[in-house]
Amino acid sequence: MYFEFEKDFTTSLRCIPMQVRFHLDACGIKLKLEEWCKFSRVEKENLANLPCQTASETKAYRQYVMGLVEKYTGKQATDLMIDLQPLWAERENVPALLQEKAGELNLAISLQKWNQLLDLQRFALIKLAKSGHESVNFPKAISEFGI
Repeated sequence: MYFEFEKDFTTSLRCIPMQVRFHLDACGIKLKLEEWCKFSRVEKENLANLPCQTASETKAYRQYVMGLVEKYTGKQATDLMIDLQPLWAERENVPALLQEKAGELNLAISLQKWNQLLDLQRFALIKLAKSGHESVNFPKAISEFGI
């Protein structure tokens, strides 16, 4: 699943789509863009489409990514600490980080709307809202998700 706000680079898959970033966070790998760029188109599509929900799927996904990184770089993939309480999974409150970013656009995100979003949509909004991230796609995502 690719988002509409990603369409400028999902055709070529020159950047890591949110779906893949979501899986990478789940399996504990920090994939560098220069590593991603070395993968074949089919491998990139596999990373976007492979399941990564159950413990066995997540383990298999991690092994696949690790194999690709080693294949193309001769190095081990970089581990990423798995956040056991990620902001995107918060259901009791809309994360302050997200409220602040939405406030910059004179928007408010209701708890009801936040809870109606898919996990991947909430993940994408958190990633796009983080400081230091190019947030040009944040307003596009807000619009696409009907907020």
